[in-house]
Amino acid sequence: MRRPPRVGVFGLLGSGNLGNDGSLEAVLGYLRAEYPDAVLSALVGGPDLVRDRYGLDATPLHWNQSEYETASGLRSIVLKGLGKLVDVGRTAAWVRKQDVVIVPGMGVLEATLPLRPWGFPYSLFLLSATGRLFGTKVALVCVGANEISARATRTLVRWSGRLAAYRSYRDDISRDAMRAMGVDTSADGVYPDLAFSLPTPAADGKPGTVGVGVMAYYGGNDDRAEADRIYRHYVDTMNRFVAWLVDQGRPVRLFIGDRIDRQVVDEIIEQTASPLVTAAPAETLDELMHEMAAVDSVVATRYHNVLCALKVAKPTVAIGYAPKNDVLMAEMGLEGFTQRAKTVGFHRLVEQFTELENRSAELRQTLQERNEMNAQRLKDQFAALSAALFGGGR
Repeated sequence: MRRPPRVGVFGLLGSGNLGNDGSLEAVLGYLRAEYPDAVLSALVGGPDLVRDRYGLDATPLHWNQSEYETASGLRSIVLKGLGKLVDVGRTAAWVRKQDVVIVPGMGVLEATLPLRPWGFPYSLFLLSATGRLFGTKVALVCVGANEISARATRTLVRWSGRLAAYRSYRDDISRDAMRAMGVDTSADGVYPDLAFSLPTPAADGKPGTVGVGVMAYYGGNDDRAEADRIYRHYVDTMNRFVAWLVDQGRPVRLFIGDRIDRQVVDEIIEQTASPLVTAAPAETLDELMHEMAAVDSVVATRYHNVLCALKVAKPTVAIGYAPKNDVLMAEMGLEGFTQRAKTVGFHRLVEQFTELENRSAELRQTLQERNEMNAQRLKDQFAALSAALFGGGR
């Protein structure tokens, strides 16, 4: 009798980012439907949440539980250094127990937000390297990437990609970026983001209600010296836009994509001091989609906030922080409804939003058609994944 496959999932999952967890939910849905006897486990950033919410045997990604806190003294510096060594053995021991490890979606090969090489890029490299060492198939599935200039991060990301047994990307620019960084992508596929395979709630938007997805945005890796100024400009502009909506008598529902974004929600609610402005309590991507289904149109920043709005066919303006937002919007038929978070302008945002609402019927139809195409393409992705990792059989 064939032994049930042992499948691990890996990443910054259960750590408060709704988009990352949504990618996990999509892969778990596929695995539990196609391989119900699979023995599942996880090496993740938030093991308690993953264990409680998804019922997985979950192990912390890092030995040092303060891995993502800034080292402030000799003790913390020593612990960080020791943790890097300990994690080599921990990762190897976990990987050795698996037949397959899936890294579900996420921007694991990109550095569009502040990122240190010895954080997650190092962890991903350990995964791919130990997978190759022990014959465990590591699959990077529908991941995001960008061409990275910082040498150490670029090297770790390049080798993480090279050593993986399977790679697919959520857009062409991600595949092109990996090719530019020296990875042979000739056999790599491009499919929609995994979240497009999640169930879609009924769109029952309340007429006139606007969803606004905000982010604690401080710029990218190259913007550390101006981080506070960038954050202040972005938040002030979003505050001004929400106040403008309130002046029009429009109800506003605020969304987040990561727990850190709550600071922006709190500030906007305090500044507007209006009963028309409320915050959505969503803690999963599914809950977020249900919340977005209840509004009429959306303005959002985080990638998966934008994606959720598009998936429930809501006309959307994307205030993005990377080219991936522009690509997603173009693929869904909403070219021209984007701005950069770093330089977002209030007057331009009002113009885009006004045009968006004037074309809402046309755009909803386009979004429904694109969503149907994405669902079919992700069926193809899961079929390709089965063939590559499991020989195509159950």
